[in-house]
Amino acid sequence: MQILHFDIKPHNILLDNNFVPKVADFGLAKLYPRDKSFVPSRALRGTIGYIAPEMISRSFGIISSKSDVYSFGMLLLEMAGGRRNTNPNTANSSQAYYPSWVYDRLTQQDHVGEISAHVDTEMHELERKLCIIGLWCIQMKSHDRPTMSEVIEMLEGGVGTLQMPSRPFFCDEGHVHTEDTYHLSSELTEISEDMSENIDV
Repeated sequence: MQILHFDIKPHNILLDNNFVPKVADFGLAKLYPRDKSFVPSRALRGTIGYIAPEMISRSFGIISSKSDVYSFGMLLLEMAGGRRNTNPNTANSSQAYYPSWVYDRLTQQDHVGEISAHVDTEMHELERKLCIIGLWCIQMKSHDRPTMSEVIEMLEGGVGTLQMPSRPFFCDEGHVHTEDTYHLSSELTEISEDMSENIDV
């Protein structure tokens, strides 16, 4: 059996006395056989900002363990940037959605910005690694994301072995999200904060 958490986010990661992270709050979690490739679900589960797209619309793929991979990717990006992934109040609109901003910086050849400046230092190399892996994890189609086993291999490997993923849909130029609402134009779907008592803003 495997546990699908459905609500991986910073508030649900606790640290013990030795700063070892522990996943908490299994209120939305489900046990599911490992030999099943997808999970049937009719209810919206998770927190906006971390919820996988297929939880909103099946056109993005099937619900599976890779739905948790998406949430984990958003968590990695927040760890690397030291900020929430959305900030509609920022003066610079290009920085409103952090995954989009960091993708642009990582793909620019001449000026890669804060994340990869001085990559010879261990700290900046770790930030770059977390960002690249995080971007792999938040690919819009679930089949384009790595498994958690592959994520672990990427985390344990060197940053030089990592390839840049494709630009995630939510990182499309001109498509900016706020913390309250996601608009998916392809599905004409709106998920707002009053749809679930588990929404954090």
